[in-house]
Amino acid sequence: MNQAAGAAGPLALDAEALYAQLRRGVRDLLREHTQLAGIASGGVWLAERLQRDLQRPGSAGVLSSAMHRDDFAQRGMTASRQTQLPFDVNGADILLLDDVLYTGRTLRAVLNELFDYGRPACVRLAVLVDRGGRELPVAAEFAAARVLLAPTQHLALARTDAGAFRFDVREV
Repeated sequence: MNQAAGAAGPLALDAEALYAQLRRGVRDLLREHTQLAGIASGGVWLAERLQRDLQRPGSAGVLSSAMHRDDFAQRGMTASRQTQLPFDVNGADILLLDDVLYTGRTLRAVLNELFDYGRPACVRLAVLVDRGGRELPVAAEFAAARVLLAPTQHLALARTDAGAFRFDVREV
């Protein structure tokens, strides 16, 4: 799915439909011993739900980018969840999940955090939305959608009280 926001009107993404595509794509990426880990916070919501929906044993990991961000001086500590990895990272096949891939800087920080815990055999990435605009040479193995947004727009996954996914788009 390719979509662009702009003159044609506002961006309309059905987060639940994209989640269904992500679930199918992740199912194809899973190996017998693959561990799921979500990037705080939207990626964690995806990883936890996928862990449950795909009936994977154990629980999904949580990875925080807070301690390895290159903009730490401006952002400081965020209120997001802290890293929790309920599996041995050494030699693991890890599938990272995130809601939106943009510049790649959060992913770089998360990889640094992950390697503080050990040396995985393989790390792959699946995202709900790839919005382009990369500043670092990273790519997702699977993206449910690819969209173009203005650099002044911020796209983030949100959840309703019932746990359904939706997107928030705002100007920054």
